[in-house]
Amino acid sequence: MAPPRCGVALLLVLCGCFLALLQPAASPVSESGRSLPAADSSVSGCCEGDLLFLVDSSGSVSSYEFSKVREFLGSLLRPFSIGPEEVQVSVLQVSTQPTPEFGFSAHSSGESLQEALAGMRQLHGDTNTGAALGWARERAFGRGMGAREGVPRVLVWVTDGVSSDSVLQPMRELREEGVAVLIVSTGHGNYPELSAAASPPTDRHLHFVDVDAFDVITEELRGAIIDIIRAQRLSAVEVTSRSARLLWPALLSAGSGFYVLRFGPSQLDPAQHRSVTLPGSARSAPLTGLRPQTSYTATLTPESNLQYTAPLTVSFSTLPEEPLSPARILISDSCPTSVRVSWGPVLPDSVEEFQVLFGPLPSGEARSVTVSRNQNSTLLQNLRPNTTYLVTVTAQYHSGRQRALSAKACTLEASLPQGNAS
Repeated sequence: MAPPRCGVALLLVLCGCFLALLQPAASPVSESGRSLPAADSSVSGCCEGDLLFLVDSSGSVSSYEFSKVREFLGSLLRPFSIGPEEVQVSVLQVSTQPTPEFGFSAHSSGESLQEALAGMRQLHGDTNTGAALGWARERAFGRGMGAREGVPRVLVWVTDGVSSDSVLQPMRELREEGVAVLIVSTGHGNYPELSAAASPPTDRHLHFVDVDAFDVITEELRGAIIDIIRAQRLSAVEVTSRSARLLWPALLSAGSGFYVLRFGPSQLDPAQHRSVTLPGSARSAPLTGLRPQTSYTATLTPESNLQYTAPLTVSFSTLPEEPLSPARILISDSCPTSVRVSWGPVLPDSVEEFQVLFGPLPSGEARSVTVSRNQNSTLLQNLRPNTTYLVTVTAQYHSGRQRALSAKACTLEASLPQGNAS
């Protein structure tokens, strides 16, 4: 599945159950063998994302199980830097009706968040997880709840596999909208179904654990979350009126996948944006043929079967068109009745046409010729011998702006017929 645009919302559906498959403890390492981030100060300031926890607060969860879930959330989130420029957290409780505990912008410090998590109260009622997932998709990630655009979004579903309604369709819709899915099963869940729902790689994003052993997976789950919401930014540099260059960190490696880069004017539907495929080893891409003084949006989507990496998005505006031509004029091939005028640089993407105005000095009737935007010279003919002309080359730009430059050109003296030579 191509990971869609957008950024981190961590959605945890927490359902209690003691009969569970206990995943054995293992050293937290990724598929590539590198160590996962530890739960220490190195996590602070590492990430940027909106994390939504969907917590089962129904009557199927005992008060003991609910308390263990609260402890798990507090432990999982404690190392993160919480705030509007870093990680934001929201909690939505699952019961007969979806009930928001607090929105993304409610807490701007770790201390405030920990107090709110510790103070959560169980609602009881039915386990309508599907309805809560639909509410999360339609409302929880909206601006009204403080969600931000352009940050990664993740769904971490902690479930015992029981729900009063269907979860398949809302889960599919969340993934299609760019939400990465991580799953923690506290029961004997349907492995094929859960495996199909989790974002690849399954061995990092699907866990089976008992509520009394959340600490077994806490560090590894946190590491998987960090890999998705780690502050990875797409930057636009070298921006001019007609071009820009995009830079990004190493998200893939050669042979591990490829990138799909889409870009276009921000006011256009993304479906109308240009699309370019780039190798996994790429770290930059030039954008050409842009419009002056226009807002653009670019989205870089890493495609890989080995790992899920959230798309990166950047918005930038091109500069107003600065007339750069003509910057110089060259007079050559002078004859008694003609001279050649050349100029540069040639900017066919920016210039509509050139006008060349010429007339004798100190005074005399001026004439003009129109030259194609793809040419940078013209031959001025039918001139007077031994005469100085003022030549002005004017570039007419698509934007309506103009730039002009003048130079003097002198014709040669006419040669006398051989019979009149003294």
